Amino acid sequence: MTTADRGTPSAQRTTNRFFADPLRDYALQGLGKQVSVLQAGCLAPLRELGVGQLAEDGFEISVTAVDADHPLAKQVLQDTGSAYDDVIVGDLRTVPIPQRKYDIVYCALLLERVEHVELVLDRLVGALKPGGLLLLRTGDRRSAAGLLDRLLPKPARKAIWSRQHPGVPGPFPAVYEKAVCDEGIATYTLMRGLVIAARGARRSLPERPARLSSSVRITCAAISRLSRGRFEDGHDELLYVIRKPQDRFARVV
Repeated sequence: MTTADRGTPSAQRTTNRFFADPLRDYALQGLGKQVSVLQAGCLAPLRELGVGQLAEDGFEISVTAVDADHPLAKQVLQDTGSAYDDVIVGDLRTVPIPQRKYDIVYCALLLERVEHVELVLDRLVGALKPGGLLLLRTGDRRSAAGLLDRLLPKPARKAIWSRQHPGVPGPFPAVYEKAVCDEGIATYTLMRGLVIAARGARRSLPERPARLSSSVRITCAAISRLSRGRFEDGHDELLYVIRKPQDRFARVV
């Protein structure tokens, strides 16, 4: 497993090349055509995909947001709704999502906080056009940070969230179903005939506030040692670029 580019210059800190580069390559392949993006999950910023830069370069980008019918999600979408061409809110298992409509589905910081993960993924994959890309960023159930997130009492999670994400509603539920890990995602893609084009892992813990970040890192390191590496401390997020084949019966090795 490779590590996604974290970047150091200012532009790289706001654009994740792991996702932005495949999106740009896709847009270039259909030069002159509108690229339709479905963002599943409201917490990750669109700038991570480099959408603004694509628009400045003359590409026509349409972005729709979809998230669960949850008070926190509604609040975030209310604050950021002007960034999207359309917003869909509802039960992710049943809310109407146009099928085979989107070139890109960007699912970020969503799977770790919802139930029925495979069903939700089925609906998002169904929204992709054949040949489209699923850009997936999720917490990892098998990471030390994921275990800590599940075990901490609500007041502690809320205190950490408010200091790490000032002004952002949260924290969201820490569900982390069994499928929310590298093995679970790999099995899902295999069973659905999807192709993992790239995979990565990274630490996402903010550097500030420094004392809190240090405390969380020390705790995660202790969890990893005490679990004898069962819960890894080297990352807390998994990243994937997953392609939906043109032929749904095709499997590419």
